[in-house]
Amino acid sequence: MVEDNKTTHFGFEKVKVEDKAAKVKGVFDSVADNYDLMNDVMSLGIHRLWKRFTVEMTGLEAGQKVLDLAGGTGDLARMMAPIVGKEGKVVLSDINQKMLDRARARLVDSGVVGNIDYVKADAEDLPFPDSYFDCVTMAFGLRNVTDKQKALRSIYRVLKTGGKILVLEFSKPTIKSIEKVYDFYSFNILPLMGQIFAKDSKSYKYLAESIRQHPPQEELKTMLQQAGFLEVDYFNLTAGIVALHRGYKIEPG
Repeated sequence: MVEDNKTTHFGFEKVKVEDKAAKVKGVFDSVADNYDLMNDVMSLGIHRLWKRFTVEMTGLEAGQKVLDLAGGTGDLARMMAPIVGKEGKVVLSDINQKMLDRARARLVDSGVVGNIDYVKADAEDLPFPDSYFDCVTMAFGLRNVTDKQKALRSIYRVLKTGGKILVLEFSKPTIKSIEKVYDFYSFNILPLMGQIFAKDSKSYKYLAESIRQHPPQEELKTMLQQAGFLEVDYFNLTAGIVALHRGYKIEPG
């Protein structure tokens, strides 16, 4: 969230708006080589179930075009490519070139080729035509965007009428007793695991802080509505530690 015209948050730190993107880039440059390992370690593998549920909720069909925004190393893209088939298209986009390179190598090694494009792009200013995609997915990326509202409007623009947005992101636990355990894990165990497995506790400290700064379920729902999306709802996963928000581009007429 942009707090005023000059500053925003980078974890719990206030930084100049123009500096945040470079700082986030530094984090993901640092974690790219161990990104997949750390995802499994941090979530005990449950992130795979969250992502699979997201893909199931896309409702994609053969021949459609989908944008996997902040696509990381390609977990969602790898599952969506066979669904849309050779007549369809998956565009895997990320602002971080190192993550894109890792995604390309990983998916090619997995035999996923032919209907995936890799595009370096900023979510706030997407380089795609209006009304181009049938669906846009964004998994664990929105919290790192400087101006989230601007990014949501940009996504709305590139969606076709009737198109769908799916935002998978860490959120606010719905069970009170879980919150203290989750906080202890996030601020004590997570940075320690980052140091052990990736030799980088600082980046994982930022990731924990960025989760706490991200809008909770109802606030993010309102932001999607303000960007123009209708029929917005969300699904709490793992007691709200993660939530999947869904919205549609529905225009009059």
